Amino acid sequence: MSETLAIDETPAGSARSGRRKPVLAAAVLVAGIGGSAASYLGVVSPSALLSGGEHTQEAQPAIGFVDVPRIMVPMAGRSRQLVLSIKIECAPEKVAQVQMLMPRISDSFTRFLSDIDPAAIDRRGVLEIIRAELRARADMVLGSGVIDNILITEFAIQ
Repeated sequence: MSETLAIDETPAGSARSGRRKPVLAAAVLVAGIGGSAASYLGVVSPSALLSGGEHTQEAQPAIGFVDVPRIMVPMAGRSRQLVLSIKIECAPEKVAQVQMLMPRISDSFTRFLSDIDPAAIDRRGVLEIIRAELRARADMVLGSGVIDNILITEFAIQ
């Protein structure tokens, strides 16, 4: 037994434990930094870990999209055309109503777009103005509260 105690207390044994401390400290430091980074980036949520593992997903609202036929309007004074592809976002139960009134919506959109001054197209923020005006015209045709949003999926001058 005395030999085993003598072996454990040799300088080589203390050198091993001396090397383990910095390695252990570095591992703890790296794990702490990694955990902080994961929490900051939103990969891991500490509140979700502490809540007991209840995974409740919020119900996504039901959304319906209706395609407006592609609109091509010649620009006044130029030999170019304004091309627009639009989707109307609405509740799924309103999709049939929007589709039924699509000819009126398309006509209203085309009338507005044909009246736009070509110089206005080159200005900054014109897309937001067009979106707001199209939304107002869709509300006039369908009634307020039927559509949720107007999505412009293509805006080009050809």
